[in-house]
Amino acid sequence: MYKYLFFDLDGTLTDSEEGITKSVSYALINLGYNDLPQETKRKFIGPPLLDSFKKYCGMDDETAKEAIRLYRVRYNDVGKFENKPYDGIPALLKDLKDDGRVLVIASSKPTTFVTDILKKFDLFEYFDIVSGADLAGLKGEKEDVIEEALKELSIDDLKEVVMIGDRHYDILGAKHFNLDSIGVGYGFAPDISELEEAGATHIAETVEDLRKILFK
Repeated sequence: MYKYLFFDLDGTLTDSEEGITKSVSYALINLGYNDLPQETKRKFIGPPLLDSFKKYCGMDDETAKEAIRLYRVRYNDVGKFENKPYDGIPALLKDLKDDGRVLVIASSKPTTFVTDILKKFDLFEYFDIVSGADLAGLKGEKEDVIEEALKELSIDDLKEVVMIGDRHYDILGAKHFNLDSIGVGYGFAPDISELEEAGATHIAETVEDLRKILFK
């Protein structure tokens, strides 16, 4: 049984598609770029924004940083709350906490946004640590936020830790530290095969599947 549960946020605990994709559109339009198809904008959910604006829009570093600034103008005011927990997640977190587990957020989203979202949906109380990116973009890779949480917890046996997320970034971040991982299929991965190919230890296609794995 895993004692230390590291959760991604977007696509794992909450469905954040509306707020993120609308904020991407806001940034692009205000920079004079054409908007992207919704399916492309969904790919912004999970990885660092800098990487996504460069990859999907062909921006250089300076332009991508300005896109992030514009994105955050809308996201901070409106977008972060265009969001909702997946059905079954609040009850699962409560039951895990009541069972004595240590719950951690390990997200590439800035910590301040993660905290605001968790508080908005009454989930903050379940988490012992919130490890997210910094607004300057110096700490945003999945490995960075996992490492920060591991250092804070001073865990003796890494076999007691599992990283739970919906994209290959979560699985590869876990593998970097030789941690087990659970890939969730209800999030934003285009296909379960992304999680399998990344080497997820377990696959949970639904929140109920996730519950069964964590209480096994």
